[in-house]
Amino acid sequence: MENEQKNLSPTEEPELIKKVGSLQELLRRASGMSAVSETELEDAGIAENIPFPFLALVDQTEMKLALLLSLINPNLGGVLLVGPRGTGKTTAVRSLIDLLPKTKRSLCFYGCLEEDVEAGGMDAVCPDCAEKFGHGEPLSRLEKVRLVELPLNSTMEDVVGGLDPRAEVHDRMRLKRGILSRADRNLLYVDEVNMLTDQVVDAILDAAAQGQYTVRRGAMSATYRSDFTLIGSMNPEEGRLRPQIMDRFGLRVIVEGLTKKEDRLNAYQRSRAYQENKRAFWGRYWEETRLLRDEIQACRDDLNEVELPDQAAQTGLELIEALEIDSLRAEITLFESARAHAIADSRKEVTLEDVRTVAPMALRLRQSPFIEDYLHDQNSETELVLDTLDGMITSSGDGE
Repeated sequence: MENEQKNLSPTEEPELIKKVGSLQELLRRASGMSAVSETELEDAGIAENIPFPFLALVDQTEMKLALLLSLINPNLGGVLLVGPRGTGKTTAVRSLIDLLPKTKRSLCFYGCLEEDVEAGGMDAVCPDCAEKFGHGEPLSRLEKVRLVELPLNSTMEDVVGGLDPRAEVHDRMRLKRGILSRADRNLLYVDEVNMLTDQVVDAILDAAAQGQYTVRRGAMSATYRSDFTLIGSMNPEEGRLRPQIMDRFGLRVIVEGLTKKEDRLNAYQRSRAYQENKRAFWGRYWEETRLLRDEIQACRDDLNEVELPDQAAQTGLELIEALEIDSLRAEITLFESARAHAIADSRKEVTLEDVRTVAPMALRLRQSPFIEDYLHDQNSETELVLDTLDGMITSSGDGE
């Protein structure tokens, strides 16, 4: 596939970016590339799913950085993009297809992996995999992460799975996997996440919290793995997002429209060039896209080597305390995104600048005026109870 894509690239390509110091440097340099190609390619008349190149997105630096950090470190909790319609949220997410790294996928029906043995010993895997591991055979293989989309009109059967209708035709009963199961070790993208039904939201919350979920249909049941990176987008004009699922998103990005006239014109020119010949436009960014994908994979592989020094940790904790944020996911997101930002800059230790860069994305939209008022009322009631009890005890002592 890659060889075919290279042959179809225009002859007059921009100067290739051979080496960069960080992902942010690559984004800055690639953003200056021209959108107009002088090479015309013959239309084969074949429908293809060619995404808009990630590196062709104009400006929106924070959104692009948040999405890249989520690819580098799945543990930061995913990304929520909040903004008006037409600001490129869905386009940006779908453009990640060409950047997705590789991940381990089990060769076993039960999903056994090498890390299961390392963490829990031979009893943590099935007998067949224990035997394979003992003989030095692999339990998994590397496969590319996939982008799985959850349509807004999805039913509960679509989301969690249910009885396979093809099996029912033959008077058999068999469960089919749902979208949440197919999203395991992948990206799960939910557009207009604030418009989902309560049932679907509850299913996503349960699957995201446990990393697995169980489907029961009559006498049949099955438990599926669902360890995914959740990415959502929403237009706040269309409704609010339930606090339960809002808390599940790690990074929160406010996506606004482009303000500079030259940026808006550039975005229009790139959109027009993409619509006129998607493959030709995609080809102009292919070499840089491949380089960025390799950088993401390298960062992901080296992430475990990144350390969080005490100074950076204490500064982050003091910031969260000053903002009066209750959710412990604030620390997880802040520190995990800071680690991802450090390795993206080719460093093995988090600095205060890393914390400063990711703090707005990690901590915004986490304060809750309702909870603050509620806890204040509860504390006042607690004080009233204790003061009343102290007065009764004092009066009782005086009476004696």
